[in-house]
Amino acid sequence: MNNWAKQKDNFTLPANEGTDKLCSLKDAIREMVKPNMYIHFAQTGARWPTAAIFEIARQFWGTDPKFTLVGISMNFPQSVLVHGKLVKKLISSYFGEPYLRPGPNGVFQRAFRENTLEFENWSILTLPLRFEAAAKGLPFITTNSLIGSSMEKDNPDSFKVIDDPFGSGKKVGILKPIAPDISIQFGVAADKYGNTLLCPPVAEDTFGAMASKNGVIVMAENLVDTAFIRKHSHLPFLPGDYVKKVCHVPFGGHPSGLSKIGMPEFDGYTEDKEKVDEVRMATKDPEKIEAWIQEWVLGCKDHGEYLKKLGRKRLLLLKGLSAPNSWEADINEYDFKPPNEYNKTERMLVFAANTIQKKILKAGHHTVLAGAGMANLAAWLAVFHLKQTKYDVELMAEVGMYGYNPRPFDPSLFNQCNFYTCKSVSNIPTVMGLYMSGANNQCVGIIGFGQIDMYGNVNTTLIPGKTYIAGSGGANDIASSAKEVIVIGTQSKRRFLDKIPYITSPGTLTRILITNLGIYEKKTHKSEFVLTGYFNDPDLGSEEKIVRNIKDNCGFDLKIAEKLTLLPEPCLEDIEMLRYWDPNGYFLEV
Repeated sequence: MNNWAKQKDNFTLPANEGTDKLCSLKDAIREMVKPNMYIHFAQTGARWPTAAIFEIARQFWGTDPKFTLVGISMNFPQSVLVHGKLVKKLISSYFGEPYLRPGPNGVFQRAFRENTLEFENWSILTLPLRFEAAAKGLPFITTNSLIGSSMEKDNPDSFKVIDDPFGSGKKVGILKPIAPDISIQFGVAADKYGNTLLCPPVAEDTFGAMASKNGVIVMAENLVDTAFIRKHSHLPFLPGDYVKKVCHVPFGGHPSGLSKIGMPEFDGYTEDKEKVDEVRMATKDPEKIEAWIQEWVLGCKDHGEYLKKLGRKRLLLLKGLSAPNSWEADINEYDFKPPNEYNKTERMLVFAANTIQKKILKAGHHTVLAGAGMANLAAWLAVFHLKQTKYDVELMAEVGMYGYNPRPFDPSLFNQCNFYTCKSVSNIPTVMGLYMSGANNQCVGIIGFGQIDMYGNVNTTLIPGKTYIAGSGGANDIASSAKEVIVIGTQSKRRFLDKIPYITSPGTLTRILITNLGIYEKKTHKSEFVLTGYFNDPDLGSEEKIVRNIKDNCGFDLKIAEKLTLLPEPCLEDIEMLRYWDPNGYFLEV
């Protein structure tokens, strides 16, 4: 036997490598999660690591662990911990419900009003950048976001604005690193050592996990061998050497979904819309959310019992609905008839779509990034028409979606069926920090508003002493760095203010505001909005009465153009298209 024959086995790749870190989720939480910790709940292709959050609730309920929770979005699972008074502080970009209708969370709102919880506000790009700085061992990292917003003033210990030290004359934002004490990451597959494949789009990616001081608890939807990891080495990946515990937790993200892009070997599952809406409504009443928690969280000894309570049929249905073409099964559910009328919201959105188209063609923009809700539908319709004319334009979404084509019957931005239409799925820093705001970006941004002032400054965060709205999400990043910004929303005196109490998104780049009453335009970044056009209102009749009504629904001294344009009525084909996307009227019936 020659020497090679003796050595050949040494070069054979083993099917499995590394120390076995497998344990139950219950044991992982018991061993790794301690009072006073900064706990990071990572969000990637699975929106929530729900099973881990519920297990923390079971183990710490009735105590006072004073947790600080950090993550790009705080939603109803984290609100369970807040309701149980287990949390002293939340650090995030969004504190509300993202699906189906983005909006406030009742638990967070009560905590804000009663001043029992500290909220620290960031944008959806700046928080991952802070994680990235910590993971890379950097003393700081730079950004164009937050400058001129209330978040700049609210975070003096973690954010500073300086002059470019290399003499460009521009202002630069400096972000302080943030390193959690423990990170909980949900992956579509992991081996026993903790090498973990993430489900794209990966949103914040692995920066928070790799910055964690005490390592990562991985919740794996599927357990695989290391050979499988090698086979899929092109997919987003968390190295096992960052991982302390590996827990096999099927349906661990429920009621959020799990995509399976790039891994056809496994089943995904879609969001459980009924359960999400059930809990969203329950958060409005402290007694109702308490009852829900007692039944679905504390009343289940572990995640396995939670799944049994959901039932096999429900879980199988969610798997089936995660198929890329599952929307086709909805065709027979809706009795579509050609519309013969429309409401003011639909009229506004068709006009907004036409305005977006004209702006794109005039300026040569080639990408569109819109916030959720009405802004989203207007952007979809605009891009739909541009593509019909063979104009090259792509839709993007903040979690890492590039070049997607929205599927019908679900108007939510992160509808899982949309994932499969993307030309690329990546992460927030790539889409928001490069494609949307990079040096050569050609992006028009479309955002909504809770409150807005005469300069286009937008508030979607809070009204001091009264209520917590939701937060920035990606709105501040869009308003700070897109080539041009268009704002869309419904108008009232309580939303159109002379001075808004909190600036989530500065109006520097905003040139156009479109409401259900008319269109407002700015000539420069420092100038005020001027009403340049109005929608007809048969109940009011004359232009004079219509303008008077617009002024009555405006809380600032409104400037009026010398010659106003009567805005066109929409074509019914466009109304029909909007209703294909939103047949239940989540955003159209306002």
